[in-house]
Amino acid sequence: MSKKLRVLPALGVVSLVLSCCGYHVSGRADLVPKSIQTIYIPSFTTFTTRYKLVDVLPKQMGREFLARTRFRIVNDPNQADALLRGSVNTVTAFPTVFDPTSGKATSVQVTVSLTINLIEQKTGKVLYSRPNMIARQSYEIPVDPHQFFDESDPAFDRLSRDIARDIVSAVVENF
Repeated sequence: MSKKLRVLPALGVVSLVLSCCGYHVSGRADLVPKSIQTIYIPSFTTFTTRYKLVDVLPKQMGREFLARTRFRIVNDPNQADALLRGSVNTVTAFPTVFDPTSGKATSVQVTVSLTINLIEQKTGKVLYSRPNMIARQSYEIPVDPHQFFDESDPAFDRLSRDIARDIVSAVVENF
C-alpha cells in the first residue's frame, strides 16, 4: 500500500474527531423558542434604596437585546411573547482601599444581588431563571475634597451595562 493511501484514513479520523468536539461560536445557539419574537421588560422591583437601578437595568437590557439578538422589545405587555421580570434584592457598597495617611476610603466596591426570570406569556413557562445573580463594580474616591466627583452613578451605569450583557448572553445561550 502506498504512503498516500495510508495517510488518507488517518486524516479522515482526525477530521471526524475535530468536527465532533462540541464547540460552537458564541452567540449563535439561541435556545429561546422560535415562537418568542417580542419581549416586554417592565421596571424591576426593589427591596433597596437604590431606586435608579430599577429603571436603568430594564433600559440597558432592552438595548442589549436589540443590539445582539433577533428579539424586539415592546412597551405593551399584551403585545409581548415573553416577559423579562427582575428584582434588585440587595445593594451594598463598602470601602476596599483606604488612604494610609488620612484613613479615608479611596476605593469602593458595589455589590448587587438580582433575581431574573424570562417567562413565556402564553403558557407561563419559565424560559430562563437566575434567582441569585451577583454583580460587582468598583469606583474610586479622591482623597482631596476639592477634586471630589461622585463616581457612584457612573459606577452603577457600568454595572447595569455589565448585568445586561451577562443576562442577554445567558438567555440566548441558556447558561
